Amino acid sequence: MDRSASASIPSSTAGAPLYSFPIPSFSLQGKNLSSLFTALVIIVSLLVLEQAVYRYKKKHLPGAKWTIPLIGKFADSMSPSLEGYIKQWNSGDLSAVSVFNIFIVMASSNEYARKILNSPTYAEPCLVHSMKQILRADNWVFLAGKAHVDYRRGLNALFTRKALGIYIDIQESICRKHLSRWLATTEKTPAPIPIMMIARHLNMETSLGVFCGPYIPEEAANEINTKYWDITLSLELVNFPLALPGTKVYKAIQARKVAMYWLEQAAHKSKIAMAEGGEPACMLDEWVTTLKDPNYKGRREFSDLEMAMVIFSFLFASQDAMSSGLIYGFQHLADHPEVYSKVKEEQDRVRQGNFSKPLTLEMLDQMTYLQAAVKESMRVMPPVLMVPYKATRAFPITDNYNVPAGSMIIPSFYNSLHDPEVYPDPKSFLPERWLDPEGSANANPKNYLVFGAGPHRCIGLEYAQTNICLVLATAIAMMDWEHDVTPKSKLVEIIATVFPKDGCRLFLKRRAD
Repeated sequence: MDRSASASIPSSTAGAPLYSFPIPSFSLQGKNLSSLFTALVIIVSLLVLEQAVYRYKKKHLPGAKWTIPLIGKFADSMSPSLEGYIKQWNSGDLSAVSVFNIFIVMASSNEYARKILNSPTYAEPCLVHSMKQILRADNWVFLAGKAHVDYRRGLNALFTRKALGIYIDIQESICRKHLSRWLATTEKTPAPIPIMMIARHLNMETSLGVFCGPYIPEEAANEINTKYWDITLSLELVNFPLALPGTKVYKAIQARKVAMYWLEQAAHKSKIAMAEGGEPACMLDEWVTTLKDPNYKGRREFSDLEMAMVIFSFLFASQDAMSSGLIYGFQHLADHPEVYSKVKEEQDRVRQGNFSKPLTLEMLDQMTYLQAAVKESMRVMPPVLMVPYKATRAFPITDNYNVPAGSMIIPSFYNSLHDPEVYPDPKSFLPERWLDPEGSANANPKNYLVFGAGPHRCIGLEYAQTNICLVLATAIAMMDWEHDVTPKSKLVEIIATVFPKDGCRLFLKRRAD
């Protein structure tokens, strides 16, 4: 029987039919089936190719044998946990994951972390996938090679001991203002207060005060502080890539525009003030003055926009990491009364009972136990767990494995900072380990990756350490505190960096003596 696709009525029965009914077009259905089959073949082929490419890139590295089609480990990246990261790091010195077809190599050992940080020929910092949209692609932090080295060399003068001495009065005055507010709040309503957001506000105003001095009005500092949280929330490892209205990346870009507006104004005002013979009172002033020094060797002209981008990059580097360091500094001291007592005794000795006397760098130099406690706090709970890099070419990280070009490669710092051979009893908070110059902690500086390593090592590490010490020293001079321990106190929240899950709630009271 001829089962033709036309389904016409035989001629022997031709004539006017008594009734009619729609006859399905088997020819059209066949075309649809063919198109559907072709589409399915293409989809299946792409999925198979995706798995094959993943397996080819992964090779022998630990990690899932197969990746979830299209999204990979996206669900895990949406709710990251420290425990999850530790499990990944412990699976091997190098391990692999894929998120939205972005192939990622995780490096957990000190050897490989340092190799990545010190290999600008093969890898460059990319932070997160959307970072160039947020910071601007023309920001100096994205420079590489000699261009980056030369630019950075010109900024080193902003963090000399002389410069830090200029900043310290600004830091202390802003710190005392905010701590007084904390005490006023708790005295009005005696209850534990969560310090995560108020510590971030303190840190933001301090940074803006140090960087921009009197050229940033308080209302601008408040606006930048409020908007900056959108930047923090956008710093997920993988985000929706398009900056469409309502997305985290879009909100972060709008927040950056607000900050950049005020920072450009500050740069312009600083240039005018220094041209009129003013004395340097902040980082911008110090920068403008340095550029006029006849002995200065380097680029001498920077537009207001360029200076604003540099200051914004410092703000970006300091805000989340330093806020985390501050919060854990408060919590670690509260959780270890014996350490708290020693820090308090040291403050009494150095200040000689005068708790209103302005701090100096020389006074902070004498607070060796406080410095050890801060250093240990950042080791136990590093403000930055890892810094994503991008392989700019095939990276021969081992003798038998090349990280594919275009892949993300992420050195983690946690395992280096918790190496039991360098830091015996690594989970314990023991400031004393830093007081012995011959001890294993001081003898292995390569393990202390809190501020990274290599050409992109944190340029403001002395400023960051000084500021955390100053805030804690000032807090002990003004008040006592206890940690309101909750079931979530030992949990952490990973956003741009690591914060206590419940924001660290403290009981505060004004120091009696």
